[in-house]
Amino acid sequence: AALGVVGDHAGQVGWGYGKANEVPLAVEKAAKEARKNMHSITLAGDTIPHEIIGRYGASSIVLVPARAGAGVIAGASARAVLELAGIKNVLTKIRGSTSPKNVVKATFAGLLKLRSPQQVQQLRGVSISP
Repeated sequence: AALGVVGDHAGQVGWGYGKANEVPLAVEKAAKEARKNMHSITLAGDTIPHEIIGRYGASSIVLVPARAGAGVIAGASARAVLELAGIKNVLTKIRGSTSPKNVVKATFAGLLKLRSPQQVQQLRGVSISP
């Protein structure tokens, strides 16, 4: 079995899971599924717009925007998703299960809930001053 993540380093990222009798075939299946499962992520420069918690199963991950130069402070599973999404400065903390598949899904759940200030203004019909 193989868990794969693909991204364009500019806000597009996807994940896939493939199973086969041989590793190369499993990796190929995972990459193909990941390309079909691409999502657009809201970014604020090279970080995320606000703090968010992503949950999936027994895993939860806290994603906190970081200042420039901080880097991606994350475990291997979350780091792959964040770096391929184009996020360069973020702090993370995983709570609960650290199973790679659940951590990837929790990271995606958090990233998909991100909203920019402009999106919030449109949704609520109010103006937000900086």
